[in-house]
Amino acid sequence: MPESSLLDANAILAAKGKSFHWARHFLGKNHAQRATRLYRLCRYIDDIADEHQGIPQALSTLSHIKTAFATGISSDPIIKDGLLLLEECKIDPAILIELVMGIESDLTTVRIPDEDALLRYCYQVAGTVGLMMCKALETDKKLAFAHAIDLGIAMQLTNICRDVAADAALGRRYLPASVVGDLSPGEILNPSMPSRKLIQNCLTDLLALANRYYQSGEQGLVYLPPAARAGVLLSARLYRAIGDELQHNGLNFWQGRAVVGWRKKSMLSILSLCEIPFRRKYWRFPDNHDSALHAPLLNAPRPTTWHFLDHAS
Repeated sequence: MPESSLLDANAILAAKGKSFHWARHFLGKNHAQRATRLYRLCRYIDDIADEHQGIPQALSTLSHIKTAFATGISSDPIIKDGLLLLEECKIDPAILIELVMGIESDLTTVRIPDEDALLRYCYQVAGTVGLMMCKALETDKKLAFAHAIDLGIAMQLTNICRDVAADAALGRRYLPASVVGDLSPGEILNPSMPSRKLIQNCLTDLLALANRYYQSGEQGLVYLPPAARAGVLLSARLYRAIGDELQHNGLNFWQGRAVVGWRKKSMLSILSLCEIPFRRKYWRFPDNHDSALHAPLLNAPRPTTWHFLDHAS
């Protein structure tokens, strides 16, 4: 990969993925470069939905990206590097296509009906990234993939809780109707007191759900190369801290994004690095994976790249 392209990928990570940029310093050089390239690719695709100039054009662009990953051909420099990365890491292109399909759904009317649908969405746009990151970090053990999916889902649940107002400003409501009813994005941006309380209760439940997935995600760190464990653990802890900060601020979702300051990042870094050598769970394989965490995925109304778990090793 050209040095200029890697510098560009790192600049994007520094600007748009501050927690991941911090954590990448705790990965080995090769793993850090791969993780940075993967982040740029996924961010590039995500930004097509979030920063589009028109929905038809955005959908057309995403369709061309799906075709590129299905055929292995593209003239777009970022997609071309993504194709090289998938080949280098032996990542099934179907996983990336599943991610694009999740991003495409953001361009429809986003009104999540229930928790299962929310978890399936989280799998599409973030659990898939966990699968790809496994391969980027040279982990090819089938038992690792379920935990990697869980860490991706946990982070996306945190994103959704942090970005309730920002998503509503884009006309989206990821909060399940089964919990908050048919609240419109406008009602989320200017909530009545009963609606505000309803949303806060929903956020409490979703953050607790995210913690279940974080716990499973951390159980899978043992499958990673030892040099990669600190960086992934720190990424998980920094993201989890966003939810803690949101709760510390009283779940005031209408006041903007919760942010983890550099002092807390520094403290979490120290604690995480000190924890790994002395915790058995980072050296001992888990007894099993909690299959209940994936029941919503297995019960999806259409097939997903879940088959990857059956053939990737």
